[in-house]
Amino acid sequence: MKNELEVAVEAAREAGKILSKYFSNSEYWVKEKSHANPVTKADYEADSFLKSFLLDHFPNYGWLSEETKDSRERLTKKYTWIVDPLDGTKEFISGLPEFVISIGLVEDGKPILGVIFNPVRNELFFSELGKIPKLNDREISVTNAESISNAVIMASRTEIANGLWEPYRKLFKKFVHCGSVAYKLANIAAGNADIMVSLRPKHEWDICAGHFLIESAGGVMKRIDGENIKYNSEILPRVDKGIIAGGPFIVSNALKVFKKDEK
Repeated sequence: MKNELEVAVEAAREAGKILSKYFSNSEYWVKEKSHANPVTKADYEADSFLKSFLLDHFPNYGWLSEETKDSRERLTKKYTWIVDPLDGTKEFISGLPEFVISIGLVEDGKPILGVIFNPVRNELFFSELGKIPKLNDREISVTNAESISNAVIMASRTEIANGLWEPYRKLFKKFVHCGSVAYKLANIAAGNADIMVSLRPKHEWDICAGHFLIESAGGVMKRIDGENIKYNSEILPRVDKGIIAGGPFIVSNALKVFKKDEK
């Protein structure tokens, strides 16, 4: 019998085939769920597959997904899948290969498994409790950076374009971009940049799998006010503050800047 990680990896790869099919031919509809928040046929088809596949294997687990109507039944479950079937829909629509499937599993609100898969680049980031995280066959870890003035930071193109980063642009050595929130977190876990910061609220399905990968890779992830993040929340499944993730030393130093501005 396959365990949760094996099933989640298989699910991510199969969902990746669905996304790749639409990405390669662009034959799908697009609509706006809300302002600047598009959704496509690919989102819904991948979501339907993932929910069926994961709950068929683990029928007693809860379910929370961006594209599934929320059910309070998940609040009664010890284990809950928290899933984004297509994180980076804007990149997907624009033809940028910077979108991923994100699958997290929480136990009593704490992440215990993370799988993030970029099907175009065939990058599979994965880990479970007690295991070293991997990118495909390679073990990964966060960087040991400490100084923010020498740090490479991953930040949102949209946040930068909207001017949110103007007070902080000179504090970091270099800004880089890589699409979706989950993909940024996976790349931080893999040591491809030193720190990831988002100044805007994030939903649980954006960050759950990445949160676990960051911690498995020796890093930490917090709300931007320094508070811990709890998942499978009752009222609103999102983090009302921004987030910060990276190695423990650089996160500690960066929090001194961002916590000050939160006051």
